[in-house]
Amino acid sequence: MAKKKFSKAWVQRHIQDPYVKMAQQKGYRARAAFKLIQLLEGESLLRPGALVVDLGATPGSWSQVVRERLTGAQGQIQGRILALDLLPMEPVAGVEFIQGDFRDEAVLQQLRDRLAGQPVDLVISDMAPNLSGVASADAARMEHVCELALEFACQHLHPRGALIMKAFHGSGFSQIVQAFKQHFVRVLERKPAASRSESAETYLIGIGLKPATRPHGG
Repeated sequence: MAKKKFSKAWVQRHIQDPYVKMAQQKGYRARAAFKLIQLLEGESLLRPGALVVDLGATPGSWSQVVRERLTGAQGQIQGRILALDLLPMEPVAGVEFIQGDFRDEAVLQQLRDRLAGQPVDLVISDMAPNLSGVASADAARMEHVCELALEFACQHLHPRGALIMKAFHGSGFSQIVQAFKQHFVRVLERKPAASRSESAETYLIGIGLKPATRPHGG
């Protein structure tokens, strides 16, 4: 019974959520679009001509925001967007989508093949594993997903590129922050206003690869 009450309360809050309403008005697929919009504020991380990789892209709201930012006056995308998710995603015009598990080497290779050695300007990751409710196991899963995203970014980013990644406060968080600091010149921790206050999620932004991290020492 308590579960039903909780579900009703969640649905009611969701309906009344101002970001849900704004997302519907603006045609975004999820309120998460505003998290990325707020994370991009004040930082020049997305410029015309950029190559962007969106990890954990479904339902596609982050890809929608990137597409919007890269669309020129003539309506043409000035850049390239590659999106990946375990779940299917309704097409977003101009976005190349790969369905598969980012933890699977064969899927990761598909993504590498699409990049064809071209350096990435921005990696965005809203990935989160399915959680079991067992704190230690969930923390380990989250840390693993974060490590994979960070490793991918370090291998493929342009030296002046950036990574925006979701992480969760709790066990393993300080280690993830430390890993960011080892690889990036600037590291920011952000909790966008669109992120619900009760959520443990925090976004890490790493800007500019340190020389030792750059692919081929570039």
